[in-house]
Amino acid sequence: MPVMAGEPGVARTPTILYASFHSALPVAIQAALEEEVASIMEPMGFRFVWRSLSASGGTEVSGDLAVLNFKGHCDLAGLSAHTTSAGALGWTHVSDGVVLPFSDIDCDGIRDFLGRTLMVYRPVEREALFGRALGRVLAHELYHVFAATTRHGDEGVAKPMYSVQDLLTNDFRFEDREAAVLKSSKAAPLQ
Repeated sequence: MPVMAGEPGVARTPTILYASFHSALPVAIQAALEEEVASIMEPMGFRFVWRSLSASGGTEVSGDLAVLNFKGHCDLAGLSAHTTSAGALGWTHVSDGVVLPFSDIDCDGIRDFLGRTLMVYRPVEREALFGRALGRVLAHELYHVFAATTRHGDEGVAKPMYSVQDLLTNDFRFEDREAAVLKSSKAAPLQ
């Protein structure tokens, strides 16, 4: 088991992300998605292992997990310059006030929200930017799951509403307060 930064000598089990995609995810988009989630969440001590929900046999053990449902088309086929004003780009399920480890990401909503801006870029850049945007929306939902809160931050990844610029800029991170909440929320390390 690897030693995580910030906690000398303490090994943590990885968090398993069980993902379900309604349509096939292009390799470049998936790579950008996973890279962005890792770059945002690793500073708080999170290390993820991605698994297909449909291929899971239910035999893997994990202290922390999240089940992710990517709705709609998570590719850029048929991308339009017509941009819509998106509603919720992602959401995490809550029952009786308890945050559950189940999140949905609206790929179609994110595509439509970014459409006009993505059309300016070359196709190979579009996929990387779209994957990054998916990763940022997912990191926001993982904040709710692992911080066990419905609260939002004022700025950064935990804020309640994103602009096109937020999803496409080179650097978008958690603010210090939300990062501290995530750092303190991790399950106790295995001894």
